[in-house]
Amino acid sequence: MKKTFTSVKCTINRKQFLQRGSMGLLGVSMPFAWPNVFFQQKTQNEMNIKNQSFDVIIIGGSYAGLSAAMALGRSMRDVLIVDSGKPCNRQTPHSHNFITQDGQTPAAISAKAKEQVLSYPTVGFLSGKATAVNGQDNAFKVTVQPDPSAPDQVFQAKKLLFAAGIRDIMPDIPGFASCWGITAIHCPYCHGYEVRGAKTGILAHGEIALEFGRLIKNWTRELTIFTHGESNIDRDALSALDIKVVDKKIKGIVHKGGQLESLEFKDGSFHTLDALYARPKFEQHCDIPGKLGCTLTEEGLIEIDASQKTSVPGIYAAGDNSTLFRAVSIATAAGTKAGAFINHALIHEGF
Repeated sequence: MKKTFTSVKCTINRKQFLQRGSMGLLGVSMPFAWPNVFFQQKTQNEMNIKNQSFDVIIIGGSYAGLSAAMALGRSMRDVLIVDSGKPCNRQTPHSHNFITQDGQTPAAISAKAKEQVLSYPTVGFLSGKATAVNGQDNAFKVTVQPDPSAPDQVFQAKKLLFAAGIRDIMPDIPGFASCWGITAIHCPYCHGYEVRGAKTGILAHGEIALEFGRLIKNWTRELTIFTHGESNIDRDALSALDIKVVDKKIKGIVHKGGQLESLEFKDGSFHTLDALYARPKFEQHCDIPGKLGCTLTEEGLIEIDASQKTSVPGIYAAGDNSTLFRAVSIATAAGTKAGAFINHALIHEGF
């Protein structure tokens, strides 16, 4: 059965290319477009997956995964990106705090990144879900389900990078999920400027409510904390900051197309609001790292070292799945770092 992905097919492998003596060295020194005479160029989705073995398989094709793939593609590594197409910021209308891309839609940034990454002929992209990983360092087998009705495919890789991010667990408040990423937001650095001075709420209780309140106070004075029925909150400290507290149970969020208008409480009252900060619980979007024995932090993130390595040899992680700092710029930087360290490891292992 034909299996297709978006890429080009290299007619010689990396080692063969470098072994061509002076011509190989000349090709490395010339601009990237020049060595394409050695490659059979194909348009998107025309190439059969003939290569079942890769230097690196990246699970997750958003900012961290694509950034890592670019670093590895520029290192002439054979790379396969597997992505299910469900980024956590898919509802967010605009991305901010990322120079050169400020105000762009997340989808536009991702699409441009994918186009650029797939211009490197040793990088391929497969839409699908990684369902299982077996093996060990330098001999991993990754099972991918490209489509619920299609048969599984199995690929081999020396190293793995998990960059599938996290999945937010929405609170049981009608309307919250529809507003998430639009006017129900998690980060003032990503979204705060757009709602500066607006009527703003924070959905929180306990110590985080005080810390969050201090932070958001920098963007607006019209600030209220909603505890959704919880009472463990330092009211005196919040009062000193001139931050109001409402502890009534929320019935739902009144909105139009994700644009928040007010909170409705179970007692029938309403509170007009333009934006609501929240930090909902989350889980790993891909549970395979945990099943493989990768250590998780208390928060549920994949534990990594300074080189993006997990606790399992040959497995790396980058992006939202391994840091509390959720931003496109940070995920992109982590991906570049992971790609470089993976290539470094492969070189030192003789590949």
